[in-house]
Amino acid sequence: MNENGSPLSEIKSASKRLAKTALDMGENRLQLLLLELEEERDKVLRAVMLGVGIFAFGLLAGIAFTIVIVLAFWEHPVCAASILTAVYAGLALFLSSRLTHLRRDWVSFSASTSQLQKDVSCLTEVLR
Repeated sequence: MNENGSPLSEIKSASKRLAKTALDMGENRLQLLLLELEEERDKVLRAVMLGVGIFAFGLLAGIAFTIVIVLAFWEHPVCAASILTAVYAGLALFLSSRLTHLRRDWVSFSASTSQLQKDVSCLTEVLR
């Protein structure tokens, strides 16, 4: 009867170790995810604040530039409007391309995703 009880106690012990390991891994991954979430929040907040500053000072610079061009070409309003249109359209296209580049290269939670992939491959090897 002891022989039958021994494998059962080994299975019970192994199950407890496996459950503890899984909980520890889950806790570590959750802490990593929360840390990355804080970093992402800080990056987004910084980007928004920079965007607001760029918008405000860009608007002031645009207004001043418009006034300078209009005063410089006071005798030729069509020429002034054409220059302003070309400059503003060029800036809009440049900023649009920068935003597209930023969105394409934005990677969130890369460390968590990488670690979870490693965990899955490790568990797959263990369970085989």
